[in-house]
Amino acid sequence: MSKRGPNEGSIYLRKDGRWAASIEIGFENGIRRRKHYLGRTRREVQEKLNEAVSAKSQGMPVSVKRQTVAQFFNDWLENTKKPSVRQRTYESYESVVRLHIVPAIGHIQLANLTPQDVTRLINKKLQSGQSPTTALYVKRVLGMGLKHAMMWGELGRNVATLVPSPKIEREEVRALSPEETRQFLAVLKGDRTEALFVVATSLGLRLGEVLGLSWDDVDLEGQKLSVRKQLQRIGGKLVRTEPKTRRSRRTIGLPSIAVDALREHRIRQFEERLIAGERWVDTGLIFTTTIGTPFEQRNVRRHLDQLLDRVGLPHINPHALRHTAASLLLAQGVHPRVIMETLGHSQISTTMNLYAHVMGEVQREAAESMDRILRSG
Repeated sequence: MSKRGPNEGSIYLRKDGRWAASIEIGFENGIRRRKHYLGRTRREVQEKLNEAVSAKSQGMPVSVKRQTVAQFFNDWLENTKKPSVRQRTYESYESVVRLHIVPAIGHIQLANLTPQDVTRLINKKLQSGQSPTTALYVKRVLGMGLKHAMMWGELGRNVATLVPSPKIEREEVRALSPEETRQFLAVLKGDRTEALFVVATSLGLRLGEVLGLSWDDVDLEGQKLSVRKQLQRIGGKLVRTEPKTRRSRRTIGLPSIAVDALREHRIRQFEERLIAGERWVDTGLIFTTTIGTPFEQRNVRRHLDQLLDRVGLPHINPHALRHTAASLLLAQGVHPRVIMETLGHSQISTTMNLYAHVMGEVQREAAESMDRILRSG
């Protein structure tokens, strides 16, 4: 047994071969109370004891509440995150806790959670075929919850921060070349989704932003469009919600090709409304089904594949049209900050990092232009 002062605790080896530690945490109803820790190794117990000693020396409470990781995270979701984040975000956190954290480490006492437990959780996610992005998100949600546990004095440290994050290799999203974009726009002629894809390609809007546009958001005479809402599935229903970030709320100039496509689309939608009659659902949205209801994202993706097949272009997802817009603007020498505001990025570094491959080409053209100027004459 290794004994120290009452404020420093003690470490000892139990008869069952497990290491244990205890520390005095004060008196309650005249009875001296101690906090006990168990571990597989002396080092593990020592770390837990050090946390308790550090918390006690700083005047922080040494938690004596026995609760599992599952109990803590369910309470954290219900009473901390649900009232403070958007419904879509809450549903995302809840699914991570329910599907990933609780099944793997939910049975462990919160105070006994170790970096090794988190490491095993992340490794199992990767070994089971989950993507590094998913594993990283699980680690982040776990870290957010444990951060609150520290703030509330339930833990002395956030063990999630002690575990290396899984490495993520960013896949370069394939954007359409200028020639491919022209081929794509040509095959759109006369299609009921023509305006949808012209707006997505020329402005670089996110798919949820495109589908969330209402006619009140568009000024065809002034050739501008305002992004105020996005269409998302929440609680099993398609609803218009606030944009992704504050920067996502923006007003963008409309190129003439988009203005013309929207004018034709408005006429087509009016004809569909007459045909639908009483079945028409007046949502005010620009892009709808033939009876006025919101457009499902999966149907947009399916139709995009069909259009690309017609012209013999490789399949891309709708988000690639956002990258196409940014790449075309950069290639024409549009300033990155203007592109940042058009796309609704929060920081210019996001724009630069995503489109570094295009910037390389633009910079080479700039160098050649400078060379021609300095060598002339």
